[in-house]
Amino acid sequence: MAKYLYKLGEWASRKRRQVFFGWIAILIVAAIGVGSVGITFNDDMSIPGTKAEKAMDVMNKEFPHGESGGQIKLIFKAPEGQTLESSSTHQKIQDTLDLVLNDKAVESIANPYQAGTISKNKEIGYATITYKVSADKVTDASKDKIKGIAKIAEKNGVQTEIGGTVAFSHVKIGGTSELVGIVIAFGILVFTFASFLAAGLPIITAIIGLGIGAMGILISSNFFSVQATSLSLASMIGLAVGIDYALFIISRHRQQLAQGLSVRESIARATATAGSAVVFAGLTVIVALCGLSVVGIPFLTSMGLSAAFTVLIVMLVSITLVPALLGMFGHRLSPKPKKQVDSKKSLVVKKNKDSNKWGRFVTRYPVQIVLVCLIVTGIISSPVLHMELGLPDNGMKSKETIERRAYDSMAEGFGDGINGPLVVVLDGSKSPNTQVSFTKVAKELSDLPNVSSVSPPTSNQSGKFAMVTVLPKTGPNDSKTKDLVNDIREKEINVKKDEKVKLMVTGSTAVNIDISDKLSEALPQFAALIVIFALLLLLVVFRSILVPIKAVLGFLMTLIATLGFSVFVLQDGHFINFFGIPEAGPLLNFMPVLTTGILFGLAMDYEVFLVSRMREDFTHLRDANKSILSSLKHSGPVVTAAGLIMISVFASFIFAEDSTIKATGLSMAFGVLFDAFVVRMTLVPAVMTLLGKSAWYLPKWLDKSLPTIDVEGESITNHIEDNIDKKVRKY
Repeated sequence: MAKYLYKLGEWASRKRRQVFFGWIAILIVAAIGVGSVGITFNDDMSIPGTKAEKAMDVMNKEFPHGESGGQIKLIFKAPEGQTLESSSTHQKIQDTLDLVLNDKAVESIANPYQAGTISKNKEIGYATITYKVSADKVTDASKDKIKGIAKIAEKNGVQTEIGGTVAFSHVKIGGTSELVGIVIAFGILVFTFASFLAAGLPIITAIIGLGIGAMGILISSNFFSVQATSLSLASMIGLAVGIDYALFIISRHRQQLAQGLSVRESIARATATAGSAVVFAGLTVIVALCGLSVVGIPFLTSMGLSAAFTVLIVMLVSITLVPALLGMFGHRLSPKPKKQVDSKKSLVVKKNKDSNKWGRFVTRYPVQIVLVCLIVTGIISSPVLHMELGLPDNGMKSKETIERRAYDSMAEGFGDGINGPLVVVLDGSKSPNTQVSFTKVAKELSDLPNVSSVSPPTSNQSGKFAMVTVLPKTGPNDSKTKDLVNDIREKEINVKKDEKVKLMVTGSTAVNIDISDKLSEALPQFAALIVIFALLLLLVVFRSILVPIKAVLGFLMTLIATLGFSVFVLQDGHFINFFGIPEAGPLLNFMPVLTTGILFGLAMDYEVFLVSRMREDFTHLRDANKSILSSLKHSGPVVTAAGLIMISVFASFIFAEDSTIKATGLSMAFGVLFDAFVVRMTLVPAVMTLLGKSAWYLPKWLDKSLPTIDVEGESITNHIEDNIDKKVRKY
């Protein structure tokens, strides 16, 4: 691969204008494509085959004439000292609802006085407005009318909030998050390169690659089921790895220019060497992200494939556009010569030319460092023992949002359970007396713990099926609500035996509970798959038995520490004000699986960039300790800069408005921080010091049977040097 990349780098630097304008043309065409076909996101996060989804299918089949239009709830709160039944308040609410009828898109209105949707203390009630179209097709004009009507009611002294199935807040695409990350990354690059020009190149190439990847995702949303969060996740990962990959190639190029290589030769070698590592690292991340499809969960597959596509694009940009831009700027990217130092300092520099302070510290106290890393990991990971999974509901949104105010008003008037009702479908097709059985089952459901109320059974046209609505006393993400769902399902055993009635629980709350359970079951399988893949991959790359085991154990430490930190902040509520998290709540149910896939790819990136240098030096020097010091001296600063850039990009998404993106950005930022600086830069060299030469042991029979992968492009460097030696001997 290194030979092909050498030729590619040389070609890109020679055809630099064509390559540059070629990528710009692709970006423009992609933008035109988005403008032509538009964007069609599908934020469905269901999992076919779960118990709640099967119950939903039965309900839709047996109750086909149910309300299919989108619904908006206008929630009214009486002025202080009055109730909704006070004559003045009653009239104001009626006048408000009369205004709603002016919208021809409205199908019907369920008045709170007629529907009985008034709280026990008569202070809060709601009207249900049903539209002629589904919730996602209700127009902005209709939404604006409702908001205007609500403001009129507010002016008349009746507090009015807006809830229901029609969404008023949407995930914003792009914004300040990416900008903040780019600015911080640019600052880190300026410090690393000591050059504004060199610092700007990774930003430019990453933005071009990310732009093309994002446009591709937007276009694909018209043909496949793609969530808005998939684009945010792809942007997060694509921007981070795009900057990092360009950083690795530019760093190698500048080192070679300082050694006296010509611009074109240096570009070709940098593409062959650092470019080989970039391709390997990129493919590792892509495989990890595509591996999310193994879990068999559609929305998770969409997220993984979207991010993988973006990583593929930025990787291709890194090994083609970066060499082209390096060719354009020529010697202007050469590092400035270092200032002369006095003789005493020069002796110190010469003595420590192959090591730095951090390397000498880690190799001097390896046992103590390993113990400290293990203790720190244990402390940070401990909260994972009480981890709870769920999907964020409106109660976890900011109090400034329409949905959160409606959620709080409904909970105040009718209890927390009103925001997460359970729909129980009763299948009495085998019952001799269905109506009597349905009534008995409803009574038994009302006697279950944590039940606030149970509606009377509503039968379908055949009379063989019925629905009841069960309101829990607790909210949709409360563990007691989950227990209630399990209690209803366990109740089915006796009900099916005694009354010949089958119980099926559905509704958004039950669906989310089933999704969380499904993802919890998938995590160990996915993690095992990742671990096996990592062991085989690193065995081939490093040709060692102990190094892959050490790398995988380090990854598992990163994973549990990241989940522990996420539980500590997002679930337990520590520092949520500092990070701008509106409310504490259960972890996103797909976060553990998503974190496993993403962190694996990124962790292997840093492992390859750092340990491959150790292997290269050990092969030449046969001195394990010197190879560790050399790697920390030469590869350490680049890995440090890359880690800081990735942390800054992920952390910038904490400023996003959407709670899902906030949580993901926070978790990923901590995961990279822990992996790059606690595991790769600290624990790995300490363990390698303890292992010594045994770290590189591999049985000869296994060595012969393994394929050779030249990650650092060492073969091309040796090939070029051999050719130079031959020419020198010839003349």
